[in-house]
Amino acid sequence: MSISLLTVLLFFSILIIFAVGMPVGFGLGAVAMIFGLFTWGTKCFHLIPTTALSTISSFILLAIPIFLFMGQILHRSGLGEAMFHAMHVLAGRIRGGLAMGVIIVCSIMGAMVGIIGAGIMTAGAVAIPPMLKRGYNRHLALGAVMAGGGMGILIPPSIPMILFSSCTNTSIGKMFAAGIIPGLIMASSFIVYIAIRCFINPDMGPPLPKEEGGGIKDKIIAVRDSVLAFTLIFMVLGTILFGIATPTEAAAIGVVGAVIITAIYRRFSFNVLKVSSIEGMKLTGVVVWILLGATVFSNFHMLMGAGSLLTHVTDKLNLGPWGVIIFMQLSMLALGCIMDELIIVVICAPLYTPIAVSMGFDPIWFGILMILNMEIAIQTPPYGFALFYLKGVAPADITMFDIYKSITPFLLIKLFVLLLCMTFPEIVLWLPNLLFDR
Repeated sequence: MSISLLTVLLFFSILIIFAVGMPVGFGLGAVAMIFGLFTWGTKCFHLIPTTALSTISSFILLAIPIFLFMGQILHRSGLGEAMFHAMHVLAGRIRGGLAMGVIIVCSIMGAMVGIIGAGIMTAGAVAIPPMLKRGYNRHLALGAVMAGGGMGILIPPSIPMILFSSCTNTSIGKMFAAGIIPGLIMASSFIVYIAIRCFINPDMGPPLPKEEGGGIKDKIIAVRDSVLAFTLIFMVLGTILFGIATPTEAAAIGVVGAVIITAIYRRFSFNVLKVSSIEGMKLTGVVVWILLGATVFSNFHMLMGAGSLLTHVTDKLNLGPWGVIIFMQLSMLALGCIMDELIIVVICAPLYTPIAVSMGFDPIWFGILMILNMEIAIQTPPYGFALFYLKGVAPADITMFDIYKSITPFLLIKLFVLLLCMTFPEIVLWLPNLLFDR
């Protein structure tokens, strides 16, 4: 059987797996093993133990459960809400200020948990009710939460970035540094868009009434109650960027810091520790099984000749280096409408990155393009996974059409940032080159 037909059948089988509701990690592994059995016979199963061992024993991946646990401590202790309240008070007197604050805090909260689904659900549960209660346009409120919460995979520490580095043997520190400037550009663009919309139509984002915390005393209290949580996030990132600690060590520092901060604010309890541990363990289990299933799938597909197929297709189409990059971006956008971002990174990173590097492109730059692409793809109507995450925490009267309409202008901004980073690679590469190539 030709690799072209095998590839078509593989991805058609994945669609069936998703449609019947089988767990993603198990489904990907099962599909790979069934096709491997028919291709090579029972000897294909000898690859499973070595693949599993090499996949889950990587020192790089140890950072994932620790970062997830840190995020859960901050969220379950209520410090995430304190951060939101601080931005609420500081920016609320500006038209659209609450939505602007949501962009900032949701971005940071998304970075705490490191994956889009958890970031959007956490941010949505905290941020949507206050905005709707204060008369914000529902589309602006939903869009701000979706846009900010989705930035968790671009702003470090990012679980997909860690997976990309693990799959391609690139520097996690460089990946984290490379995401900062695109992340700042994207967040700033969201804030400018909100400011313009609310200037044109003030009813979309009314300012916070003075009696709800607009005084100097309220601002000081809000800053006091959240400054340590903000400081912790930047401290963890700083230790990585300046070479003081590895990502795994920085994650451990973050957990200790999160426990100390929650204790200082008298928010720490056995129940917080218990719930954070259980939820962190659940999320880690999901990530590990997806990683294992997707790695088995990716390795089997590569052994079947997927790399040579992609090279043959691009040569046949005579696309040229930039045409190949655009072709890869479009294929990942399409996959993002039916798959989770973690699956796409694990499947596409080892397949696409060597080809991009062979054409002279920087792997860090390509990795950030992939992360930006994933951020757009899984929020694209009608089937982007993130749309359903938001629906799960939105008020009952919010329809899917409301969510589709809310995300559209923010998706255009994200697409603009992606094109900007493609056109000007130094936006991505300047900071990692400054910090690590000395």
